[in-house]
Amino acid sequence: MKIIVLGAGAWGTAVAMSAAQHPAGHAVTLWARDAALIDTLRDTRRNPRYLPEARLPESLQLTASFTVAASTDLALVVTPIAGLRPTLQRLLAERGAALPPVLWACKGFEAGTGLLPHEVAAQVLPAGAACGALSGPSFAKEVAEGLPSAIALAMTDPMQGRLLARELHTRHLRLYANDDLTGVEVGGAVKNVMAIAAGVADGLHFGHNARAALLTRGLAEIS
Repeated sequence: MKIIVLGAGAWGTAVAMSAAQHPAGHAVTLWARDAALIDTLRDTRRNPRYLPEARLPESLQLTASFTVAASTDLALVVTPIAGLRPTLQRLLAERGAALPPVLWACKGFEAGTGLLPHEVAAQVLPAGAACGALSGPSFAKEVAEGLPSAIALAMTDPMQGRLLARELHTRHLRLYANDDLTGVEVGGAVKNVMAIAAGVADGLHFGHNARAALLTRGLAEIS
């Protein structure tokens, strides 16, 4: 499978590294709009700006040219939520009716519209486009190091989501198909609020009972 990862931040780099080391031998390309960053990644096989500790596998291709998206079998958009709409628009312009399945790892609500990522995609992509979300909990550094992690994959087409989950999971990064696309995206957006609140509670030395209550009630409110 030919895979392009659009976005060379910490998470995009980690996802690309994991996919490039898949035993199925996927051909993976990591794209960034910053050509200077790509030159640095190519020369050093490291991403000093976002993930300096990890060495990129030799099999991982690197490019600042969006034309690579013209021949990919799967596109992973790993940008901040603000970059999702323009990246999808650019991908659609590049591929047109031959649009490949598209997954995004953007968390949050779009500024100005309040839309979730799949609602943004619905405004940009053709009706019936195969698309969906990847969401943690996960830390890019640990994924890049090959430590055990698990993430959810939820798509507009649940059957295709299950197929892609099997295609992409590895010994270290497990993908679990989920039929609740809205729930996966809301969880990814709102869980950070609870993480910040837990940090505040710890900083105020409120103890484990307060943290447990905060997380338990927080999960209930999110649900």
